[in-house]
Amino acid sequence: MRPIVTMLLALALCVPLEGLASSRPVEVHQLLALPQPETPIAALTLDACGGGYDAKLIGFLIEERIPATVFATRKWIERNAEGMAMLRSHPELFDIEDHGANHVPAVIGPGRRVYGITGNPDVAHLESEVRDGAAAVEAATGNAPRWYRGATAEYDPRALRAIMAMGYKVAGFSINADAGATLRRDTIVARLDAVRPGDIIIAHMNKPGSDTAEGMASGLKSLQMRGFRFVTLREMDVRPALAFHPSRI
Repeated sequence: MRPIVTMLLALALCVPLEGLASSRPVEVHQLLALPQPETPIAALTLDACGGGYDAKLIGFLIEERIPATVFATRKWIERNAEGMAMLRSHPELFDIEDHGANHVPAVIGPGRRVYGITGNPDVAHLESEVRDGAAAVEAATGNAPRWYRGATAEYDPRALRAIMAMGYKVAGFSINADAGATLRRDTIVARLDAVRPGDIIIAHMNKPGSDTAEGMASGLKSLQMRGFRFVTLREMDVRPALAFHPSRI
């Protein structure tokens, strides 16, 4: 990749410059572009990778009127009619975006893996993963997705270029609330306690047996008590997150 193109892509997505100069996967870290930096606004994003439907978590969000951007895969949509029906019944709260067809990581090359999950053998397979996932979202909701988040939320440079060339915005985050729905309640609460104005939270809604619902409910209530309100990614621009405290990611 030419040096200037590498630098511009790194600045646009806020990924490490050395990562884009190589082929290793990187995370995309972003914040909301708040008109006033200290305004207590954050975005909640939820991944629906595969697996089930966390009715307890979604029920809490509906009760508290907390909006969220949901990144759903085609296979999750096909397997969770009840969950999709609930999300669709509250379009004022839930914006459903593209998480791919089969939850294949956005890395390109034979045998490449992220967290043990095999990626795409070539660009054509990546494009199919993105396109087929988007088609499933549009068929289920009537709305074409604008945002894409890849499986594992890591990307290599070729994948980032291909996704953006297809016209999608790549969805990053700044607070990893539940680490793939593997964390216990108290750890989730502690991570949400670190939320600051403009943060983009990532969590999961596909593992109803996890502590995610309980931890998110407690942590989000605390944020509400601190005066936070929540928006979807369609409601506000994002910007690169230029600095992180280790505990925040």
